[in-house]
Amino acid sequence: MDQHDTHPITVTDMIMPERDGGYLKGYETREMILRTALSILIEEGYRAMSMRRVASACGMKFGNLTYHYRSREDLVRELLDAVIRAYEVEFATIMHMPGVPPEERLSRLCTLVLDDIRSKKTTRFFPELWSLSNHDAFVLERMQELYVRARAPLLEIIAEMRPDLSGDEREIIALFISASMEGMTIFAGHEKPFEPRMPQLERIAIATFCHMVKTITPAQIAGLNAQDNPASA
Repeated sequence: MDQHDTHPITVTDMIMPERDGGYLKGYETREMILRTALSILIEEGYRAMSMRRVASACGMKFGNLTYHYRSREDLVRELLDAVIRAYEVEFATIMHMPGVPPEERLSRLCTLVLDDIRSKKTTRFFPELWSLSNHDAFVLERMQELYVRARAPLLEIIAEMRPDLSGDEREIIALFISASMEGMTIFAGHEKPFEPRMPQLERIAIATFCHMVKTITPAQIAGLNAQDNPASA
C-alpha cells in the first residue's frame, strides 16, 4: 500500500492574495477574517457565513469587518481567490519539475487533487458552493472562474502530450478529467461511504486518464458529440 493511501496529500487551506499598498497588520486581519469565514462555511454552511457572524467569530465590530470587506460578495470573492491560489502553487510545483515527462506530471497532478478530496475542507467547501451556485448567479460566476484556473495546468499538460489535438479538443478532455475527479467527492470524500476505497479509485482514474490522453483521437472526440452521432437520431 502506498504511503499516501493512509496519509493522503492535502493542499494548504489558502494563500492570501496581496493588495497594493497593504500593511502587515491589515494583511493579518484579512487573513484572520478569511480563515474564520472558511471555518464557518466548512462547519456550518454558506448560509451561516453572514458578515455579522464572521465579525462576531473574529471578535470584532461589524464596522471593522466592512472596512476590509464591504460586502459578503467581496469576502467570498477574495476567499475563493485565496483557496485557488493554494492549489495553483501546488500545481506549479508539479508543472515545473525538471526532466519529469508530462504523463508523470499528469499522474501527480491528479493524485494531488484526488488525495485532497479526502480532506474535510474540500469535501465540505466545494459541494457547499456547487449547491449554492444553482440559485446564486454571483457564486456560479465565481465557481466557474475558479475551475477555469484549476483546469489550466491540465490543459498545459494535455497540450504537451497531444500537440496534434485542437484547442477545443484539449479543453473537452481537461473538462472531462476535472469533472470526473470532482464527482468523486460525494462518494469518496471525507467521511463518505467509499472514502476507504479512494486509493483504488485513484489508481483506476489515473490509469484511465493517462491512457485516454495518449490514445483518444479527434474522430472519437467528435463522435462523443450527440449532434454528430447518427445513433442519437
